[in-house]
Amino acid sequence: MRIAVVGATGVAGAHVVARLRHKGLEPVRISRSSGVDLVTGGGLPDALDGVDIVIDASSPTSQDPRVSRFDAVVRGARHLAHAAVEAGARRLVVLSIANIEKPEFDAFEYYVAKRDQEDAARDSGLEVSIVRSAQWFEFAENSSAVVYAEDRVTAQDWLIQPVAVGNVAEVLVREALRRTARDATIAGPEAIRLPELVRRLLGRRHDPRRVDAVAPPLRAFADGALLAAPDIEILGPDVAGWLASRG
Repeated sequence: MRIAVVGATGVAGAHVVARLRHKGLEPVRISRSSGVDLVTGGGLPDALDGVDIVIDASSPTSQDPRVSRFDAVVRGARHLAHAAVEAGARRLVVLSIANIEKPEFDAFEYYVAKRDQEDAARDSGLEVSIVRSAQWFEFAENSSAVVYAEDRVTAQDWLIQPVAVGNVAEVLVREALRRTARDATIAGPEAIRLPELVRRLLGRRHDPRRVDAVAPPLRAFADGALLAAPDIEILGPDVAGWLASRG
């Protein structure tokens, strides 16, 4: 069985590669650095040749400034689905985001693009598993919502229920290796506001910089729309456990 990891050098993809290797599997690693461009489709057919299962942990951007992030994600998803079918792959496992189907997020371009990514996978005719994850703890270091300046840090006031990216990778691998495809939605056990998570992370590092909260681009990010539904899979650690693992 050959398994390809798309976005293999990214935060989630690197963890997926490590977990597959731990199970004695050597994945086909697909990334821009390996000569594959999801946005254009360049290199995909050769990279997927002989692959049985594709795990898509990518978050594509384009090197062409005229291509928006929305278009990059959507084009990448469609190229990947088509190439996987042409290569004779059996299953496509897609990493997505919990709660993006809510109408509160209709105005957030990236989440709409992720919806289209899910649709492209489902329309492919392959066996498909969508793994929808809450925001990761590592979101505290993500420049899209947190700006680290020399004397202070500015964090958007998202209310999240973060999960460790290592556990996200474990679920992606679990779903890839199941006999039958199914979807999964996961989150961590504790809700926290992003500025507070950043403060606690800086405290763990003995970093004295002040953390200022600013409004997020949508009110829904702050009002609980991202929190886990009662029936989804909850995976530890909690905030204190994750911070302890940071050394």
